[in-house]
Amino acid sequence: MRLHEHLSTSGEVLFRWRGVALLVFVPFLYMATLNGEQIEHVLGEPLGDAYEMASLGLVVLGQLIRILTVGFVPANTSGRNTSGQLADALNTTGVYSLVRNPLYLGNCVMYLGVALFSQSVLVALVLALVLLPYYERIIAAEEKFLSAKFGTAYEDWAARTPAFVPRFSGWVPPEVPFSWRTVLAREQASVFFAIVALYLLETGLHHATGEPEPMEAGWHWLLAATVALKLAGSLHKRRRKYLAAKGR
Repeated sequence: MRLHEHLSTSGEVLFRWRGVALLVFVPFLYMATLNGEQIEHVLGEPLGDAYEMASLGLVVLGQLIRILTVGFVPANTSGRNTSGQLADALNTTGVYSLVRNPLYLGNCVMYLGVALFSQSVLVALVLALVLLPYYERIIAAEEKFLSAKFGTAYEDWAARTPAFVPRFSGWVPPEVPFSWRTVLAREQASVFFAIVALYLLETGLHHATGEPEPMEAGWHWLLAATVALKLAGSLHKRRRKYLAAKGR
């Protein structure tokens, strides 16, 4: 009990800073790119390209997990609030019927994909070792809050639903239909930072290898489109009205 109390107490602090705490890894990711495309140098170009695509695939997979979670989530059951724990209802359907913490699962998959894209397995391994206790504490804080608020309903759901590794046999259809409006309203930041991180890593790797040819134009177009969408969402003062979905 004392260990769980310690985890939940430190998790309350991390919960408030969960959106920026892992930015401490940015310098290490940058330094990793200074060594160039290490994986391709060791494995050769075909396997190096496959490794790069696999890394990008993890980023896409992590974002898809978040999109499927957010797109089906009812109002006031999860969010980006940083002031403390908030929940008016317990969501146990959709992705939440497979795993209790799908948003954090999606984050971990995305972070590992970005770290692996830096061409440093060591950085990715260290990040993975940091993510485990980091999210363990945040989850402990959330579990304490949900258990106190929803009691038996939460305990029953927690007993049949894994915390972090999905169990696909327990699928329960979502209570609300999928909403792209909700996804666009709530996932802009996640997509933006993922694309920017990948672009900066690709830029660092490209310059480190000393290739005379410029970066592929697709990277520039992807970044431009992402920035344009982010600016449009940030500058549109009434975007919440137009992106608002009933019951979200």
